[in-house]
Amino acid sequence: MQTVVIVIHLMIVAVMIGAVLLQKSEGGGLGMGGGAGFMSSRGTANLLTRTTAILAVGFFITSLFLSWYAGYDRKPSSIIGQPAQTQPAGGAPVAPPTSGGILDSLKKADEQQQNQAPAGPQVPRSQ
Repeated sequence: MQTVVIVIHLMIVAVMIGAVLLQKSEGGGLGMGGGAGFMSSRGTANLLTRTTAILAVGFFITSLFLSWYAGYDRKPSSIIGQPAQTQPAGGAPVAPPTSGGILDSLKKADEQQQNQAPAGPQVPRSQ
């Protein structure tokens, strides 16, 4: 369903770009030239203005639907309170902290990594 709405959204965008580019600018820009069209300049302006407004509403609705659909089945999650699941480069597991919080466990894991000899060239780390 999301793919169908995205395709409709992109078609609306392409047609809206064309409708905006066909409109006569106030300075003459892209709309300059003779009035030898199938409609008068006033009728063309009204038709293109209405078309642009309808396409803008369609663009807005499809954008809102896509943003709603993206977050429809999302469940809230928190990274606070979850134990760190990182393993140092040496392969030794990190012992769970006996006291303190996540900052203490990260500090201990960093100290363990610094105590081990590097296996090869390392990227400089900022202190």
